[in-house]
Amino acid sequence: MTNPNHSRRGLGIWFERLIAAILLGGQVFFHLLKTKIHRRNTLDQMSVVGPESLTIALITAGFVGMVFTIQVAREFISFGAASTVGGVLALALTRELAPVLTAVVVAGRVGSAFAAEIGTMRVTEQIDALYMLKTDPVDYLVVPRVLACCLMLPVLNILSLITGMTGGLLIANGLYDISPYVFLTSIRNFLELWDLVTSVIKSVAFGGLIAVIGCSWGLTTTGGAKGVGQSTTTAVVTALLAVFVVNFFLSWVMFQGTGSGSL
Repeated sequence: MTNPNHSRRGLGIWFERLIAAILLGGQVFFHLLKTKIHRRNTLDQMSVVGPESLTIALITAGFVGMVFTIQVAREFISFGAASTVGGVLALALTRELAPVLTAVVVAGRVGSAFAAEIGTMRVTEQIDALYMLKTDPVDYLVVPRVLACCLMLPVLNILSLITGMTGGLLIANGLYDISPYVFLTSIRNFLELWDLVTSVIKSVAFGGLIAVIGCSWGLTTTGGAKGVGQSTTTAVVTALLAVFVVNFFLSWVMFQGTGSGSL
C-alpha cells in the first residue's frame, strides 16, 4: 500500500519545485530585459528545438488532420454541409490542435532533454563550477533555452498547421470527393487573421512554459542518477499539465463571445 505520508511529502516537494519554476520564469524575464543573451547557446538550442523536432511534429500534424477530416466529413456530408469541412478543420487546427499538439511533441522531446541535461549538470556539480567561474546559470543555460522554445515553437506550429490542412485536403478529396477548390474556399471563408495570431500567441506561451519548467526541474534535481530520471519524468508531466491549463485560460480570453475570432 502507498504510504500517505510519502505521498504528501512528494506533493509538497512538487509544489516547492513549481514555485521555484515560477520564480525562475520571473528571473528569465528580468534577464531578457537586460538583454543578457548568449547568442551561440541560443542558436544551438534553436537547432535542437526546431529542425530536430520538425519531422515528428509534421508527422503528428499530418495524421491528426487526416483523422479529423475522416471523423468530420462523413457527418457533415450527411447534413449537406460538405462545403464547410475545410473551414472547420482549419479552425480546429489553428485555434487548438496545431499549437497544443506541437507543444506536446516539444514537451516530450525537448522539455525532457532540458531537465535531464541540466539535472545531470546539477548532480555532477557542473552548476557549482559555473558559479565558481562567475557565470550565471540563468544567463548561460536557461535564457537560451527559453528563447529557443519561444522562437521555434511558433515556426513548428505554422508548419504543422499547413501539414495538417494538407492531410485533411488529401483525405477530403480522395475519400469523400470534396474538390480542393471547395475545401480551400471554405478555409478562406472561415479562417481569419485573428485565428492565426492567437495560434502564434499560444505557441510562444507554451514554448516559454516548457523551457522554464524543464530547466527549473533540472536545476532543482537532487539524488544522483535516480533524481535525474525522476526530474525528467516529472518535468514532462508538469509541462503537459501547464500547457493544458494555460490553453484553457488563453482560449477563454481570446474567444469569448460569438462569431469567429470575436472577443
